[in-house]
Amino acid sequence: MEITENIERIKKEITSDVCLVAVSKTKPKEAILEAYQGGQRVFGENKVQELVQKYEDLPKNIEWHFIGHLQTNKVKYLAPFVSLIHGVDSLKLLKTINKEGQKNKRVIPCLLQFHIAEEETKFGLNLVEAEELLESETFALLDNVEVRGVMGMATYTDDENQIRKEFRSLKTIFNELKTRYFKDQPSFCEISMGMSGDYQLAVKEGSTIVRVGSKIFGERDYH
Repeated sequence: MEITENIERIKKEITSDVCLVAVSKTKPKEAILEAYQGGQRVFGENKVQELVQKYEDLPKNIEWHFIGHLQTNKVKYLAPFVSLIHGVDSLKLLKTINKEGQKNKRVIPCLLQFHIAEEETKFGLNLVEAEELLESETFALLDNVEVRGVMGMATYTDDENQIRKEFRSLKTIFNELKTRYFKDQPSFCEISMGMSGDYQLAVKEGSTIVRVGSKIFGERDYH
């Protein structure tokens, strides 16, 4: 029951309007089912093959979020069912998601990923690149993707001030895009930031989606 207790504790710490994504990557199906039976419905995976397998084997009312770096050649496997793609960092990827959305006769929700950390390893757009993307003729023609908001990962550090600063920069980017491009779209409302180590800070800084793994399932199983 530990998993369920962990989820209940985290839900008490975040406000009810924040979506908790239980990051289940590398976790066995039994652990996911335990969380599911405790009422959790949103799960996040970062490997396409693993996600597809879990989708096939687990209850169909689970909302699957893809939270890893998505390669264009893998989009087709997720397109029929994925609830939200967190990490879109190029127009090329958006075009591919749109194409696969058309094939599956559905609109696929996405978040634009921004590089807010002071680390070289994180993927993501900057504001200028995002503006170019959103103002492009190509983007205007994409009817099978829906940009729901933004996503970013803070630097892996114990410095709370730095983490806060990075989360604030993502909130600022969200506000800027909302005002300029999505004013009349209520669906553009998500800020996905905050993980096991910093989700409480993220919520204080305006996060609407937190991605929590080890604080729910325990430390990662590498295999």
